[in-house]
Amino acid sequence: MRGLAEFVMKGRKQAIIAALVLGIFPLVNLLTPVITGLVALRKGPGEAAAIVAFAILPLAGWAMVGDVIPLILLLGITALALVLRETESWEFTLLSAIVVGVIVEVYLRMQPELLDLLLQRMQEYFQANQVEGLELSDIRAFLPSIFGAVYMFLSVLLLMLARWMQAALFNPGGFRNEVHSLRIEHKVTLVLVLLMLMADFGVLIPDGWILYTVIPLLVAGVALVHGLVARRNLSSMWLVAFYALLMLPLAMQLVVLAAIVDSWYDFRGRSQTRV
Repeated sequence: MRGLAEFVMKGRKQAIIAALVLGIFPLVNLLTPVITGLVALRKGPGEAAAIVAFAILPLAGWAMVGDVIPLILLLGITALALVLRETESWEFTLLSAIVVGVIVEVYLRMQPELLDLLLQRMQEYFQANQVEGLELSDIRAFLPSIFGAVYMFLSVLLLMLARWMQAALFNPGGFRNEVHSLRIEHKVTLVLVLLMLMADFGVLIPDGWILYTVIPLLVAGVALVHGLVARRNLSSMWLVAFYALLMLPLAMQLVVLAAIVDSWYDFRGRSQTRV
């Protein structure tokens, strides 16, 4: 990835070539938003717009054959990169990423035949793997929100990759420091928890939107663990064990809860004070 970053940062021509070539291939085209995000972070909106104007061409082709998600991610991640560049706030950027998820959800709700196809594919997968006890018809109403949340989370991960690439070239260690200090302030957490409760009870906002309120806290919780491990000089095996446990729903809920408590308590700040 560092080699790709070096190539892109050589100039506009190289960035355009990389965006066009990567945009042609499925799955690999998800790196195109990383390229435009990197350019946006380093060089600002003007240069980013010039790259997006070419990067959009192959992804528009994919959109014409039914896969519009890479195009949404291209525009969304570039916008998030500009938000991060201007605000220098991961907290505000994580909240802005909700918009990406909502756009994906709206698109899916406007494409009922695509939802039916997704349900059919999932049904075939579950039957082939003998998964029982899950009625896919019951989750059809929630499926757009689930996919929206997945792509919201993916947009955050790809933006982090772009930020890491920027730091690797121009600010070694900077991305690590940003992640270790990432934290949601208590006032914002209070709003997220309130929205979470409203979604859970179906008040004013769809109940599936609870996923959008959880993701910023989940990312903050993961950052909290990374920060504490670094401040305590613990072995990296603690992180390996953490990510293994994170696959469990209960562990994920505990991480979100830890992020909520941290917004008031500031575990990393108190840990640093004691050290």
